[in-house]
Amino acid sequence: MTIQPSRDIATLVEIMARLRDKETGCPWDIEQDFASIIPYTIEEAYEVQDAIERNDLYDMRDELGDLLLQVVFHAQMAKEMEDHPASFDFGDVVLASTKKMIRRHPHVFGDTDARDKGMVRKAWEAIKAEEKAERASERQALGLTDEDKTFLSAVPRGMPTMKAAVKLQKQASKVGFDWNDPLLVLDKIAEEVEEVRNELILHEMDEKAVRNEIGDLLFAVANLARHLDVDPDEALAYTNQKFRDRFGHIENELSERGGSLENASLDEMEDLWQEAKKERD
Repeated sequence: MTIQPSRDIATLVEIMARLRDKETGCPWDIEQDFASIIPYTIEEAYEVQDAIERNDLYDMRDELGDLLLQVVFHAQMAKEMEDHPASFDFGDVVLASTKKMIRRHPHVFGDTDARDKGMVRKAWEAIKAEEKAERASERQALGLTDEDKTFLSAVPRGMPTMKAAVKLQKQASKVGFDWNDPLLVLDKIAEEVEEVRNELILHEMDEKAVRNEIGDLLFAVANLARHLDVDPDEALAYTNQKFRDRFGHIENELSERGGSLENASLDEMEDLWQEAKKERD
């Protein structure tokens, strides 16, 4: 049966079911599982972000479609696991999302009149706590264990590392495991820098040890950003763009002078870098 492009989500669900058909589907789609398409799901989310940051509405439409396809892909694979007690389909995903949004916004969909941000936030947290208890009860009823659950399990392991660092720190701070002064975090950063220096000098560049110390240093920097209410990813993205702009200035200036990056000396590039800082900052 021929399938035509459509605005109906049911068509996309049907397309994915056809692609996954064991006899007539696409060999690549058939052999995939939840784990194997994780990189594609993450990549599509980043491509949506890229389109948004470029303010490209045309590309954003297509990238959101690609991301939606990933959701449909996961849902189709879950539907095929008929013997699993928690099997679900795309409709169940939509139901869970709509149920959650309606429940978490009683000031919009219910009888609650309160629209004060503080009151809404308190209600939001209370509702999330109720949902957490219900989820635990439902998982138990389905025979699903939570043996690997810990206090920090609230932070997904697949989250980008810098965001995960901040989330882990915030979670730990809920029980008082936190610095109470940003200056103390600065001291910790200085301590971590010194430990990196010691690894370089005393242990002759032990790769694993240096990696571990740099990880500690980045974790401490993320902690400082959190205490100062700065998103470390946004801060680094801003610096990345500055680097692009300044390095672009070097490349353009060298080109105008008949030179190239490959043939320029470090001193030449440094002079142009400082010139870019003065002109663009």
